[in-house]
Amino acid sequence: METIKEIVKLLVGLVVFVTGMNLMSNGLKKSAGRSIRRLFKRIANNKIVGALIGAGTTAIIQSSGATTVMVVGFLSMGALTFAQGFSLMLGSFLGTTVTGLFVSLSSFSFSIFLMFTAFIGFILGFLKNEGIKNISEILIVFFGLEAMKDAFELEQIRNAVITILSTVKFPILIMLIGMVLTILTQSSSATNGIVIVMVLSNPSLLSSGFYLVLGATIGALFPTFLAALKSNVKAKRVTYSMIILRTIGALLMTLIIWAISQPLFSSLSRVPSDDTGLVLAIFTIIYNLLFMMVFLPLSNPIEKLANIVIKDKDNEKMMKTIHHISDNLLNTPSVAIIQVKKEIVDMFDLSKTNLFLGLDSMLNVNLSNGKEIEAREDEIDFMNKSISDYLIKLSSRASLDDEAKIGAYYHVINDIERIGDHALNFYNMAKSLSNEDLSFSDIAKDEFNNYSNVLEKMFDLSKNIFMDKDETRLTELHKLEDETDRLKEVYGNNHFERIKKNECNNELSPFHYNLLTELERVADHLTNIGYSIVNPTGDEV
Repeated sequence: METIKEIVKLLVGLVVFVTGMNLMSNGLKKSAGRSIRRLFKRIANNKIVGALIGAGTTAIIQSSGATTVMVVGFLSMGALTFAQGFSLMLGSFLGTTVTGLFVSLSSFSFSIFLMFTAFIGFILGFLKNEGIKNISEILIVFFGLEAMKDAFELEQIRNAVITILSTVKFPILIMLIGMVLTILTQSSSATNGIVIVMVLSNPSLLSSGFYLVLGATIGALFPTFLAALKSNVKAKRVTYSMIILRTIGALLMTLIIWAISQPLFSSLSRVPSDDTGLVLAIFTIIYNLLFMMVFLPLSNPIEKLANIVIKDKDNEKMMKTIHHISDNLLNTPSVAIIQVKKEIVDMFDLSKTNLFLGLDSMLNVNLSNGKEIEAREDEIDFMNKSISDYLIKLSSRASLDDEAKIGAYYHVINDIERIGDHALNFYNMAKSLSNEDLSFSDIAKDEFNNYSNVLEKMFDLSKNIFMDKDETRLTELHKLEDETDRLKEVYGNNHFERIKKNECNNELSPFHYNLLTELERVADHLTNIGYSIVNPTGDEV
């Protein structure tokens, strides 16, 4: 009967400990979540800084899984580079060792104090203040630790655990048990806590404890793996690289410990039983620190290898990176502004390509280029955000003259981004035409092609004016815009005349009107881009 009581006590302690760990992690994530997200967005390209931020974040929220899942999210958004995400993840593994060190301190004789602390945490949990609630959730963990520790001290339970781990003598199998336990608890911190409590109560299990915590280092990446499955290629590259490296690292360390097990555990047998938990906690710190120090300098070759092994998807092959700007240029604003201009011209060319591709899909009800249009639109949006963020950083360092250019460039990239939106609208209207089995007449197509010829001239002219700052050609651009306004009115009237004569399907009227309206707006955006050289807002003078 006593054995059953202690088994129940062990299970209750385990549930309370794991639940307390989850509550503590969730509470701290709520408290620090926004600050952490802001910190991630501002992370520098310095790998050591990135690793320290990852370690600090995990130490605060007590969950390497939560940290790495956040990293995957930022990688998917394009807010982090491979090197930045890699360094953050490496740091998170070091940060999670804090829990093991914390749990190992329960080896000191202050059980009554711990139980009383847990009682205080239970009382504080009834208060409405979120900060106090978070503290209470931390204190409840102590109760779970003490309950497990007491249960492990019962002879029958201690012998049962020893028998199980003695049966599984192969270190790699023990490591796999630690990995599975971590996947089940969704927390390497919880696994390490359980193993350390077990070793404190049964010092003879210290050798198994080493292999169990090594397995936990692999299982900790399971939530990250699940998050990466639905993410882009960049997130997959970082996550899969880390899983492979953690697996190799854990296997190598397991083999090393196995090879030197006799002298190692012979010397550790002289360690006081109350300090065995601390030995295990220090081992996890040293292992993760060494892991970080070995692989942090290797992030660049690892990225190159990951790029070779994990190929881009078809729609991501088109995605270009930002070619001309970098944070290194911020210290020379005049050079940075020249590079920004080059980036804007690249973005402008993408919008032109997409616009005429989208127009072709609508006029000919051709849906074969849909993936290409959507992928290029994603790239335009990415460039818009990247250039916009860069201009914000640049504005604090620019002179008064350069500030005017920065303001103008900000308006220009917004106009280009809107042109890209029109291209996607054309493709979506093409899908609607296809679903309704509708198509434009040959006469209407000729009129729209004529309109697109005027727009093409405006594209080339506004680009040249923007690049060369040639004010003398603004009058020519203005005349072309007037021509697009005139054509919109003429072609709209022509369409309704054809309807009267039954030469055109009336069901096409909404599509005809929307297409003319959007083309006319594209002309307005092109005019704004040209006039940005004399007016930051792009308004005609």
